[in-house]
Amino acid sequence: MVGIGLVYALAFGATAFVFFKMLGIWAALPFALLGLLCVWFFRDPDRVIPDGPVAVSPADGKVVLVRRKPESTQISIFLNIFDVHVNRAPIGGKIVGIEYKPGKFLVASKEEASLQNEMNTFTIDGDHTLVRFSQIAGLIARRIVCWKKQGDFVTKGERVGLIQFSSRVDAHFGPEWEVTVRDGDRVKAGSSIIAKRIEAPPSERVL
Repeated sequence: MVGIGLVYALAFGATAFVFFKMLGIWAALPFALLGLLCVWFFRDPDRVIPDGPVAVSPADGKVVLVRRKPESTQISIFLNIFDVHVNRAPIGGKIVGIEYKPGKFLVASKEEASLQNEMNTFTIDGDHTLVRFSQIAGLIARRIVCWKKQGDFVTKGERVGLIQFSSRVDAHFGPEWEVTVRDGDRVKAGSSIIAKRIEAPPSERVL
């Protein structure tokens, strides 16, 4: 469970206890349920990270867009309130950029959210490829949490942050990647493969 979730759960639990003592069980019940919701929402299960020249999903959720262009392919993942909201690095490498952009709080399932909403964008340089992905706030989510800083090294599937409540994550891959998911697929952060290298990076080629 993510630490901030424990804080929320304890706060709601304490409030429920006080209301129970003062006003009875029915007054305490809403706060107790909110505490349980926080425990569920901020869960952080371990995942089995696949090996090889593949990229994993940076988020749990539903793929709502796969847009292919000559220079890159965008994958957009919508997280509803019931999904795990911890975000993970799609590839291993060095974080060469983290850019925060303030913005709106449109419904995260809409395509406009990728351009207009508040977001935090990572760029990872790993084994001769750059992969960019963005944590995007939604209608309910009003806080993006980033646990890394520029210059940090991450492994594939490593936890890098979270977005509170329903939200969106966009990932962008260059032409050296073959995207393996399509609209409507359900994916899990760190364990679902969403792209494969078309050719092995130089470090893996047989001379």
